[in-house]
Amino acid sequence: MGLTNRVIMDNNVDVIEREIFLKYNDYRCYNSDNDVLLSLRKGIINKQILANQKELLPDIIAFNDALREALRDMYDRAHRIWDKMINIIDEGDGEEMELTAKIYLDTDYPALHPIQGDDRQDLWYALCDDDLNPMYADGISVLTLTFPRDEGYTFDTFIGMDCPPPNWNEGLDPELTKDLHLISQFHNLFQHMLFAITDFIYVRKFKTEINIEIIQ
Repeated sequence: MGLTNRVIMDNNVDVIEREIFLKYNDYRCYNSDNDVLLSLRKGIINKQILANQKELLPDIIAFNDALREALRDMYDRAHRIWDKMINIIDEGDGEEMELTAKIYLDTDYPALHPIQGDDRQDLWYALCDDDLNPMYADGISVLTLTFPRDEGYTFDTFIGMDCPPPNWNEGLDPELTKDLHLISQFHNLFQHMLFAITDFIYVRKFKTEINIEIIQ
């Protein structure tokens, strides 16, 4: 049995996940402490799993690469859409335009996750619910990509690779991860949102949301 399997099958995690299901499936259970259960679960899983980080490195690297590629695609698409829309807007009419681009983990439970089961998709919906996981409401990025505010940002700026050292590995073994070039969106998921590391490092698909608002 792999490390991830042992941790996820921990009795304490199982009890917490059942309570998470209850909250997610019954809106009457929602309250101001919705995120406490996810925080407890994350703490238990990360404490155990990060004691053996070497086993996770291939999936951390693969996830970071997949996320970087998805963000690059979103960044390029946002610029293409913005450039086309700029030519449509008539500034003489006093119209203003704002574009926002957000990226989320795919809504399907990760097919690569070593733990599979009938309840895993329901758990995934709960983990991605912004009432339970409020920091995730605007997606993975620390700041939403917004035009015209961020027009001058390079892609490296957007993913935090323009500052020394270009590696957002806070909270991980510094020696093991010193050359991984983890991006700021990885750091945001790992440090600031309520996903355990084993929730997201098996994700390889993402969902992009680009919105345009025209104000007169």
